[in-house]
Amino acid sequence: MIVRQFISWVRTAPAGERAEATRALARAWLISDLTDEDRAAAEGALLMLLDDTSPLVRQAMAEVFARSTNAPAAIVQALSVDQPSVALPVLEHSPLLIDADLVDIVATGNSETQCAIARRINLPPSVSAAIAEVGAASAALELIENPHAELASFSWDRIVERHGHLAAIRESMLLMEDLPAATRAALVAKLSDTLAQFVVGRNWLSADRAERVATEARDRSTVNIAAMSRGDDMGGLVRHLRATGQLTAGLILRALLSGNIELFDHALAELSGLPLARVSLLLHDRGGASLQAILIRAGLPESTFAAFRVALEASHEAGFVDTVDGAARLRRQMVERVLTHCETDRHAAEPLLILLRRFATESAREEARMFCDELVADEAIAPMQYDLIAA
Repeated sequence: MIVRQFISWVRTAPAGERAEATRALARAWLISDLTDEDRAAAEGALLMLLDDTSPLVRQAMAEVFARSTNAPAAIVQALSVDQPSVALPVLEHSPLLIDADLVDIVATGNSETQCAIARRINLPPSVSAAIAEVGAASAALELIENPHAELASFSWDRIVERHGHLAAIRESMLLMEDLPAATRAALVAKLSDTLAQFVVGRNWLSADRAERVATEARDRSTVNIAAMSRGDDMGGLVRHLRATGQLTAGLILRALLSGNIELFDHALAELSGLPLARVSLLLHDRGGASLQAILIRAGLPESTFAAFRVALEASHEAGFVDTVDGAARLRRQMVERVLTHCETDRHAAEPLLILLRRFATESAREEARMFCDELVADEAIAPMQYDLIAA
């Protein structure tokens, strides 16, 4: 009887009053002890109100039913595809929406609806993949910052490919400690390309010079990322570098001259097609013949073989680096030793000598910076020690 009276009244009531009455009816449907007849009548009235001309009425329903597992499934489904002002709470919270529903709404909705879905708790990989594939940049950012979202590695890569040129996306992703190394490297490459295009567009550098500077910066960052990577993460990084054409002789030589033996071994294993354990054994048996055979199989230029041989000998003598910072910087003594050897080798190619000279300059500047930092630190500590002694 009450529901009949409600239906009769709601046809002529003002929008605001209809909305409040709808809110009350929805709550009654969820928490009141209604008879089967009254429950069926209440559900019929709520279904009728889905056609109400005022979004306020449908918003009221959405707010009540958004988080409930007992809400009428048909009503929740209808609300989820309503206009954004109505659908957002349902899309963000409703446990009644299945993955297929969410994927379809991501594909057909706007950035507001995509963002609401990206904020959901326990967001499954399939929905995350849909947002990564077709979602707006704002939705991708919501997805990145959602600690409850599950993303497959290819979803991370797709976000980088589509939105990696945006600073907000890059910064949010780079702050993540568990971001795959391959994805981190892809972000760095995006940043390098963006900066190169910017300086060329401003006529600050020529296109060739900007590309060289960007490549060097990218390679330095790649070695730095590799220094923090281990096991499968390192393998994924090396596969990414090969797929994107970044696994060059110059990068591999930089890794070796930085003491990053793990990256060096993984790179040659990837290029040669040999098992990693076998490559590591052959490379570090102190035999030059094994190194040359692997370099040939890896397809590296013959003109670089001598540089690799001398660098590997120097690394054996100096010992391996056991710190992240140490494995990310060129080691000046090793670089100068390789450069000196190649400068006296009439078979050394000019591009290799140019690369090694740049390595020598970079390592010298880095060593000077570290020396100055240590001096400043010592100057800061000395007064403190004097004060302690005086006290």
